[in-house]
Amino acid sequence: MPTSATGSSKPRLSEVAKHVVIPAGIVTTAWPRVVAKCAEMGVSFDPWQDGIGAAALGKRKNGKYAATVGGVVLSIPRQVGKTFLVGMIIIALCVLFPGYTALWTAHRTRTTTKTFGSMQGMVKKKKIWPHIDAIRTSNGEQEIRFKNGSIIMFGAREQGFGRGFDQVDAEIFDEAQILSEKALEDMVPAANQSQHEAGALLFFMGTPPRPSDPGEEFTNRRSKALSGRSKDMVYIELAADLGADPDDREQWAKANPSFPSRTPVESMERMRENLTDDDSFRREALGIWDEEGSAAIPPSDWNARKIDEVPDEWPLAAIGLDMNPERTRVSIAVAAFAPEHVHVELAEDSGFSEAGSKALVDWIVERAGRRIPVVIDAYSPARSLEPELKKRKCLVRVMGAAELSQACGGLYDAVTQDLSVSHFGQARLDQSLAGATKENFGPAGAWKWNRKSLDVDLSPLMAATAAHFGAVKFGRRRRVRDDSSRRTVIL
Repeated sequence: MPTSATGSSKPRLSEVAKHVVIPAGIVTTAWPRVVAKCAEMGVSFDPWQDGIGAAALGKRKNGKYAATVGGVVLSIPRQVGKTFLVGMIIIALCVLFPGYTALWTAHRTRTTTKTFGSMQGMVKKKKIWPHIDAIRTSNGEQEIRFKNGSIIMFGAREQGFGRGFDQVDAEIFDEAQILSEKALEDMVPAANQSQHEAGALLFFMGTPPRPSDPGEEFTNRRSKALSGRSKDMVYIELAADLGADPDDREQWAKANPSFPSRTPVESMERMRENLTDDDSFRREALGIWDEEGSAAIPPSDWNARKIDEVPDEWPLAAIGLDMNPERTRVSIAVAAFAPEHVHVELAEDSGFSEAGSKALVDWIVERAGRRIPVVIDAYSPARSLEPELKKRKCLVRVMGAAELSQACGGLYDAVTQDLSVSHFGQARLDQSLAGATKENFGPAGAWKWNRKSLDVDLSPLMAATAAHFGAVKFGRRRRVRDDSSRRTVIL
């Protein structure tokens, strides 16, 4: 049986966690009260779980939870027992505080239903069941009701769960690696009217996001915690070593303090058998994040260049095109001249179902005319549009290998060093960037974007890179007439 550094088979949180970030100013915690109530109900915790509970329920001198603003963020692999731990915290709070309201949400209906089933099993324990008034199992209205008026409601974000609630005391965002800004806008305001004496609690728990996941919210919380910029967030990460051998059982134990006492070997072997991709196993079973150093552009730098709107006075400078290898989807990016930088955005609502459609070419010609450069990578499938665009007198610029390297490096420098670019934070572009990496090619340190896995659509990033390069290399700043159609299109 694996043991901690102290020789104990049940290690403390400090012995197993890769990262623990706790807000300053904690003077007490509600955890002992939760532990006592759980003991009455026949439930106990391991030392590492005690550490998470004490931090999550830590209070400042004013009696408020230290994490009531920033939330409790748990990056924990599968099969460790996070549902049990957070579930028992919420059950205990429901028993301790009459009228306590909690929302438990996952991205997928399947995950929500599975969690609801697990929670039913927990509350049906002999010493917990007397506190339960009813369990409602109707689809879309899954609830555990307590005799003292407390309630836990379950729902899937993909079904719109969470809108319209108020006076919510706890919100649990399961599958937080698939958490959109829209879902947060729908749900977080419900906690603003919490009447709980210590404030509302928000739990964000998940595994490291895949490159194709909309994981910006979860990633941003991690980056903020690890950079020291968060003053009111609890962040805890359990993970094996970066680059760990996925078959090394010592690394299994390092990532999972429940292994093998509570998580049997067979459970880990089952995951290993079914998650055949090593990177997937490292994320899901070992909790290993893709480090920022391997990212195409550090997420923190990219997010810092986000803006909310573009003035009409910023004229269109260039258009960038790219197409996925399957030739099923085209990405169009536009670049605009701001007074002191270049703005880049995707034309996300252009609505072209066919990558080579006449409507697509018409759209480009209408905006580009004969003077706005339309930039395409020499090896992109989007070059199939080149003949028709040239036939219609568009100024098409094709980037060779050397220019592609300049374009990729130029966008990287504009974001990380020159601070001379802005963007909207569009989901498709963010996801494309999150799934990209740098690939060396040719002599003298040249490099270009490449995708981390085959499920990444690189075309939005490539289109944005081409548009930015077109503005910097070929674009011309001109006085914009009031009737000009060559302004950037707000999309």
